[in-house]
Amino acid sequence: MLCEIVEPLLSWYRRNKRVLPWRDKNNAYYTWVSEIMLQQTRVEAVKPYFMRFTEALPDVAALAHCPEDKLMKLWEGLGYYNRVRNMQKAAIQVMEDYQGKIPESFQALISLKGIGSYTAGAIASIAYGVPVPAVDGNVLRVISRITESSDDIMKQSVRKKIENDLQEIMPEDCPGDFNQALMELGAVICIPNGQAKCGECPVSSYCEAFRHHTVERFPVKSAKKARSIEERTVFVIQDGRRTAISKRPAKGLLAGLYEFPNVPGYLSREEALEYVERLNLEPLYIEELQPAKHIFSHIEWRMKAYRVRVSSLEKTVGSGLLFTDKNETEKQYTIPSAFGAYAGYMKEEN
Repeated sequence: MLCEIVEPLLSWYRRNKRVLPWRDKNNAYYTWVSEIMLQQTRVEAVKPYFMRFTEALPDVAALAHCPEDKLMKLWEGLGYYNRVRNMQKAAIQVMEDYQGKIPESFQALISLKGIGSYTAGAIASIAYGVPVPAVDGNVLRVISRITESSDDIMKQSVRKKIENDLQEIMPEDCPGDFNQALMELGAVICIPNGQAKCGECPVSSYCEAFRHHTVERFPVKSAKKARSIEERTVFVIQDGRRTAISKRPAKGLLAGLYEFPNVPGYLSREEALEYVERLNLEPLYIEELQPAKHIFSHIEWRMKAYRVRVSSLEKTVGSGLLFTDKNETEKQYTIPSAFGAYAGYMKEEN
């Protein structure tokens, strides 16, 4: 049955595909960068990040040699910073092991840091015409509905089965178009949460879920493990123009990025003032800011915050704090979106 979707899907894709800055460029580096950026991020949101990143780092060599702070700044706003760190590690591998050329074979690609079967399949098929599937969440949803499969798409065995099924029908002459067509269908037509636009689908006549009016039941997906909740108190400490920030440890959550000083748990105003005094600072004024939360993949931060005016930031020698204004931070320091609710309190240089 799946073999019947190939031609109508390809015809639809070639007539309706979106114009994207990385599409139809025959550029493995562009495919790689875009696919990593698109993980858990919408296409429209990715476009400006992709343009900025590839303008600054146009090829593998530039990525391999980019200083860490600049790399983090270019990625700022996309989150999941380990992805770009792994990209740089993979770029170094490519420079050392493949003479700076991203390899064509699926097995070579999957051996690179941070590249899994989906990304390897996307690069191999789109950039090099290698007939291998690229199965992401969109594709899992599309195929589950077409086949009316009740298998749990969170299981690796189910993903592998779908990869094998698609391998059987992969067109040898245009595997990249076929993979992109499946992704595109899932992104704009066969969308999640019961909102599928079946009336516009080029393969609805081959879809078992459409035929039986069961589209909203698929795909079957086991519930994720509940996120743990962490309470934190964040400090926006200022001496008028400058704001205190610090660099996070090299390993762990948000590794190597910059943050506002913060501590676990919720502090009262009195406890907050004591914390600032322990930094060797003299508090002049304190105000409580609006609470905020940030959701990571496995943790949810619930933040309480204080803005504290101090007499001077000069006395905190050895504290690990940096003192910066908004302009300087925007140029040099990457503050992750976890602290986005409080970044607006930073002052600009006059």
